[in-house]
Parts: sequence; structure tokens; C-alpha cells
Amino acid sequence: MTATPSTGSGAPGATTADAVPNSSGPNSAGDASIGELIGRVSEQTSRLLRDELRLAQAELTAKGKRAGIGAGLFGGAGVFAFYGLGALVAAAILGLAHPVAAWLAALIVAGALFVVAGIAALIGKKEVQQATPPMPTEAIAGLKRDVDTLKPGANR
Repeated sequence: MTATPSTGSGAPGATTADAVPNSSGPNSAGDASIGELIGRVSEQTSRLLRDELRLAQAELTAKGKRAGIGAGLFGGAGVFAFYGLGALVAAAILGLAHPVAAWLAALIVAGALFVVAGIAALIGKKEVQQATPPMPTEAIAGLKRDVDTLKPGANR
């Protein structure tokens, strides 16, 4: 077998033959006892879980930063939309002030705004009632099913 230069091992002059683990050494899988193999599996599993958790934490941190920036931008957009709505309300009052008295125009626009607010409140109340209780009932039911499945001799 000819050894070809390796590009990723980090050791100067290392070859691919050097990078391949020696399967005839004293720590090879063929010479290891069952206990040693189980120990290796346990160590590698815990290392894998720790690495996965670190990856998940890094991913959630990045997503959290993006979500925070997005929420801030939404908040800013809401402020500008609020001022725009105020300008539209003023324009509606001024537009109605020509055919009717100014006080009556303001009263008509205020009444229309209260009707819209009442409808939005009723719809919001309905949505909140559908969201309660604030427990993840579907997830809890799924976990209970999983536990029942894993219990030996569980009645189904």
C-alpha cells in the first residue's frame, strides 16, 4: 500500500496511512474486552450528547438574537403605524367636518373607532379562551402515551 500525503491531519509530513487507526494495536476493538467496549460506547455517547447540546445552545442563541432584532423592528413599525392611524383619524374628522359640524364629525369617527375596538376585543377574548389553559396539553398527552408504551406490562 502506498501512502499518499494527507492534507487535513495537521502533522507535517503525515500520510493517509498515518491517519488510519492501527487495527492491530493493543487498544483495537478485536483485543478490547466487553467492559472496555461498553466504556467506550458510554464515553462516546455522553460526548456526542454534550456536543449536540452545545450545538443546540449555539443555534438557539443565534436564533434568539435574530428574534430580538425582529421583535424590535416590529415594535418600531407598530409605533409608526400608530402615528399613521392617528393621522388617518384626523383626516377622517376633517373630511367629515365639511358636511357636518366639526364636533359631530369627531363624534362620528370616535363612535366608529369604538365599534372596531369592540369587535377586536370580542375576537381577542375568543382566541384567549381557546388558548387556555396555558399548558401544552397535546405534548403532555403524547408524553403520557410514550411512558405507557415504555412501561412493561402497561395496559393499553
